[in-house]
This record gives sequence, structure tokens and C-alpha cells, in this order.
Amino acid sequence: MIKEWFAKQRMKASLFQVFRNADIGISYSYGDNKGTVYPKIRKVKFDYERKTAICYFSLPTGLDPKEIKKKEYCFHQVFGQNIEVKGEVREFKLTVYAAKLPSELTYDFEAYSPSFKGMALPIVAGMDLNGKLIVFDLLKNPHLLIAGETGSGKSTQIRSVLATLIQALPPERLELFLCDLKRSEFHLFRQVEHVQELFVSPAEMLPMLQYLQKEMRARGDRLDQHEVTHIDELESPPPYIVLCIDEVALLQKETKLMELVEEISAIGRALGVFLILSMQRPDRKVLDGKLKNNLTVRMGFKCADLINSRIIGTPGSEKLKIDGRMLLKTKDYDLKEIQAPFLTLDNAKKILEPYKVAKPNDRFNSFKKPPIDVIDLTENENGVFGVLDE
Repeated sequence: MIKEWFAKQRMKASLFQVFRNADIGISYSYGDNKGTVYPKIRKVKFDYERKTAICYFSLPTGLDPKEIKKKEYCFHQVFGQNIEVKGEVREFKLTVYAAKLPSELTYDFEAYSPSFKGMALPIVAGMDLNGKLIVFDLLKNPHLLIAGETGSGKSTQIRSVLATLIQALPPERLELFLCDLKRSEFHLFRQVEHVQELFVSPAEMLPMLQYLQKEMRARGDRLDQHEVTHIDELESPPPYIVLCIDEVALLQKETKLMELVEEISAIGRALGVFLILSMQRPDRKVLDGKLKNNLTVRMGFKCADLINSRIIGTPGSEKLKIDGRMLLKTKDYDLKEIQAPFLTLDNAKKILEPYKVAKPNDRFNSFKKPPIDVIDLTENENGVFGVLDE
């Protein structure tokens, strides 16, 4: 107890040193009395299981909360790199981590799979500063944006996400539509049974997106018919559909395509249709208000500058220095620093080999099938009139 008390006093003293060095406070002057009111340190506690120290402090009235973010470098100078400073308006929390994130986290599906229990579409984000594996369900956190510069780990993360989905779900429960506009990432998935087709140009994408639009309408009609709100409530639910577009920024001039993508983001969740979008350089024209708001999960790898990281919604990702390191933002995690799994191209090929099948060379054949519950009216009419004629 005595050792812990002294340790807490040292933490308080160090935090107060940050406030003084960074001039985080409100100056006052009453006659001959002059001074500064600094933030009040309310509590210090240690989490021995997670190996963290947490300091709670509140700002004096009149101090701009933005000062904490502006001078976050001062917290790092005193407490090191493995910290988080979070809060808003008045109440803030400083978390100091004793553990360090690994500079590389090897992809391991068998180690991850116990965390998938109860999840429909598991996505492994990576490991946080507590050494905890962060996994979320795309069904509950619909539509994912992955952004970052070349070499930051973005492409490896897409590879990891798709490989995990393929191993976690059988092909009758998952259909993948992959769009590789750079023609550099998705070739290894081409013959995987889950993959309906691989597209490499906007011209190829248009009929596919129109098919998905019809499929969503048919699924919506089926929900109305059975008076349910989600496809999983149906007695025989159709498979989940995941549309993954690498370098979606190349579609900024394709108004019709982007309208269809936005429609998926708006209504796809209940219908079992989900987006995974990636881009190197964020573009405001592509990430307009509606689409951006519907992308509930953002993975911000290293960006060129603060402007780009703000477009993604992960300010601070421009400061990341380690490959595979990102800031994750979801409705449950507000800018959590994560080390993403590293899946090499060779290992990905080995993982995917058992899932590959021979496919016809007829491009677009896989998605030209009619949407679910669509009746062949021509055949039906012939049958009816044939009976009447008789």
C-alpha cells in the first residue's frame, strides 16, 4: 500500500510537471496576487492486469480543451510514447501503458478464431496497447473504410480481412465481389469459391452494381413479405454479400457508380450487403457526407498530413511511423491505436489454396443469376396461357 501511494504521488507530480511545462492553465491577476490555475488531478489508479496507470484530471473553467490536443507532445515527453490522452469539454483521462505494441503482428487465424464466437462477419483489426486482440462484427458495425499511404500496411490489412472472412464462413453463406482498380491486390482471390467475380474497371463494375441494386430490392421485398427487419430473421436467409473496392478514389468521376455504392451504404445492413472500401489518398469528393457517415468503421494507417487524416476521420494517423500501425475508429472505440496483423502474400496463397475451385472464363457469369425470389414471368405466362388454351 505504501509503495502504491508513493507511485501515485510520482504520477501526480509528473502530470503536474506537464501542465507547467506546457503552460496548460488559466492565468489570473488580483492586485498583487498573480498566478496560474492548472487542471485538477482528481484520481490516479493502477490496473495491474492490463499494466496501465490512469490519471483523471479536469480543466479549470475557461481553458480551451483543444489545448490538451495541441500540446499532447508534452505528455509524450514526460510519459513516453505509449500513452493515450482522451476527453472532451472538461474531464480528461491520461492512460500510460507499461507494455509496448509489437512492430509486427504475424497473422494467425487459429489464434483469432475463438474471438469470433457469436459474430456473423468477423473482422480482425489487430492488437491494442493492452495486448488485447480487437475483433468486431461487420454485421453490427457495417461498412469499413481502410486508408493509408503506400507501404503503410493498408493493402496487407485488406488481404488479412478478406482471408479471415473466407476462412470463417462457407461459400453458401458469403459472396464476395472484388474490385481491383489498381490491378495489383486481388489476383490471388480470383479462383476462391466465395468470390463471385473480380472487376478491374468502372465499365465492368456498372452491371455488377446494378445487379446488387436489384438483389437488394428483391431482399427488401422478401423482408416485407415475411414482416421481418433483417435477412437473418428469415427461415432460409440468403448469403451475406461483401463488396470490396480497392482504391475507390478512382471512381470520383463515376457519378452513377458512386450513387450505387452510396445506396448500398445506406440500406445494405438489413439486407446483408456490406462495403469494404480502401484508398491511398483520401478525397472529399468521394467521401461526401452521406457515404462517410455510413462508414461506421475507419482504419487510418499513416497519412500524408493532418488534412488527409481528418478526411478519413482519424486525426493523428499522420503521426504514425511504424508499418502496420493504425488508428481505429468505431462506435465502440474512439481513435484506438492498433497494430494490424501482417499476412504475407506467400502465406495468403497457402491459406487460400484449399478454397479455390475451377471457374468458367465467362466474366460476369457469376452474378447474372436472377435475384432471390424473382419469378420467371415469361415461363409462368406460357404455363398459364397453355392451360387456358387447353
